[in-house]
Amino acid sequence: MGHKNWIDNLLKVAKFHTVEDFWALHHHIELASNLNVGCDYSLFKRDIEPMWEDKENCDGGRWLFTINKSGGKGSHGKIIDDMWLEVLLCLIGEAFDKYSDQICGAVLNIRGKLDKIAVWTSDSKDIEAIRFIGNVLKERTGFNGMIAYEAHKDTQTKRGSTAKPLMTL
Repeated sequence: MGHKNWIDNLLKVAKFHTVEDFWALHHHIELASNLNVGCDYSLFKRDIEPMWEDKENCDGGRWLFTINKSGGKGSHGKIIDDMWLEVLLCLIGEAFDKYSDQICGAVLNIRGKLDKIAVWTSDSKDIEAIRFIGNVLKERTGFNGMIAYEAHKDTQTKRGSTAKPLMTL
């Protein structure tokens, strides 16, 4: 029942095909920092749903950034907005070179104590690709904390709030 309700709450806002279309959309949607607690944004390639069960995601995983809100609303808001935009630019700009085909999409979760940004990949066993993608993400976002790569299968069966990461950077 919970799964069905989650799917029912997905709202496809828009599709875009060009960089110009992306910027037009970006300038007209709410900034991440203005979203209410419990809201999510996602950007996925055409025909890939933001769910583990999608055939493109089921053998994959995600690079996970957790951004603590303790720094105060103003500074946190700028950080989350800048990081989310940089992740989106990495996705649409094919910043991952020969591994761009591994990228499925990205999700932003706005939560009470911390926010999360995850970049989803299609193959959690391709360690070379995973490491390359993670390094690009850390460099491009300028994130100082640790990021963790989790296989979706591990995330689905986790006990507690986190899955055991396959890799950290």
